[in-house]
Amino acid sequence: MKNREDEDGLDGNARCASGKARLYVVESLGAGASLTLDKDQSHYLVNVLRMGEGERVLLFNGRDGEWAARIAEAHKKNCVLELEGRARAQEPLPDIWLLFAPVKRARLDFIAQKATEMGAAVIQPVITERTVVTRLKDERLQANAVEAAEQCGLVAVPEVRESEKLSNILAKWNETAPGRLILFCDENEGPGATRATLERLAAEGKRGAPLAVLIGPEGGFSPAERDMLRKRSDTLSISLGPRIMRADTAAIAALAAVGLVLGDW
Repeated sequence: MKNREDEDGLDGNARCASGKARLYVVESLGAGASLTLDKDQSHYLVNVLRMGEGERVLLFNGRDGEWAARIAEAHKKNCVLELEGRARAQEPLPDIWLLFAPVKRARLDFIAQKATEMGAAVIQPVITERTVVTRLKDERLQANAVEAAEQCGLVAVPEVRESEKLSNILAKWNETAPGRLILFCDENEGPGATRATLERLAAEGKRGAPLAVLIGPEGGFSPAERDMLRKRSDTLSISLGPRIMRADTAAIAALAAVGLVLGDW
């Protein structure tokens, strides 16, 4: 089978970068550019993967698409890469945000990783009245999102936002997210409502429209929060079925359902 030439002149094999490494970088990427990796990424390439001069890697920064690069200097602390050409154009993420009540650390890592894989454009921890975990390390969430994007071939990384009280987010929603519909997963909503709601929105032309999926804590939303959400004209409640889910499972299940009907699946 012949390799298909892409729009930038690199064949399909350029996407593989020898099948060993794919890295997220913050620097701008362009033809003829070179960049020096930091200590951690240099160690990963040279010491862990045992790559040397002349071998190729893929780079992306969330803005300029995916680029094939060659290792020009294989130093363990400051590896130098030279860009050869773009392997893939930048691809936008679906305009779906995930708002969720934080859980314990290991499950928090899971949410960040899987939400990235599912295509969430924004990951936003929200503090509700029944949220137990309130101290978060935003850099850890961001690191998990980056790692998931590297491993899953994404050229975009979701924006990870600092945690904020749900009441504060909703109070300024019309200013910060005008026109964005909130789908909040309500454990009191009867099973079967989700498909009907999502299919109705699709029929109304909402496929690809700005959305936010809201997941509550393991103890559920408080009566006051549920009442506040139900009174909003920009909010719809959906169910995740008849079974009780852990909060981290619920987040991914909701993203899957919304992505299938209203996203880019």
